[in-house]
Amino acid sequence: MGEEKKWYAIYTKPRWEKKVDTQLTKKGIESWCPIQKIERQWSDRKKVIEDPLFKSYVFVRIKESLKTDVLITDGVLNFVHFEKKPAIISDDEIAIIKRYLADETAKISIISKEGFEVNAKVKVNWGVFMDNIGTVIRGNKNKVFVQLQTLGQVMVVEFKTSHLIPE
Repeated sequence: MGEEKKWYAIYTKPRWEKKVDTQLTKKGIESWCPIQKIERQWSDRKKVIEDPLFKSYVFVRIKESLKTDVLITDGVLNFVHFEKKPAIISDDEIAIIKRYLADETAKISIISKEGFEVNAKVKVNWGVFMDNIGTVIRGNKNKVFVQLQTLGQVMVVEFKTSHLIPE
């Protein structure tokens, strides 16, 4: 009987995201390291670099029986756990991140969810996050928290206020 493949998040050593992604792919394991292009300023120039969106995280789509193969990969520390079990990431959450990263005007920063108060709920009425519900960051009406429950992370996405409606 065939097992169903599911998306999981794995922790990597710091700055090993791309290396781990490459190694897993070479092993024939479906992996994805979300990358965003960001502009960095050096003293003498500006340069656009590809930076992992989630620091020390890589996503793998595997059958349960391949977990050991993932864990023995150099640079992998462990699976991300949620409620004492490896966190299963929904296909919808992965698709939302992929669609957003495909938008060249996207601006994303990842912030730990700890320390933020829940404020007004809003619904996005434009773009790839259309119909998603978010929480407005206090003091700044153009940014919305979109929480990926299974990751324990909050994706901060910048919107024009005209793209939001009260929920």
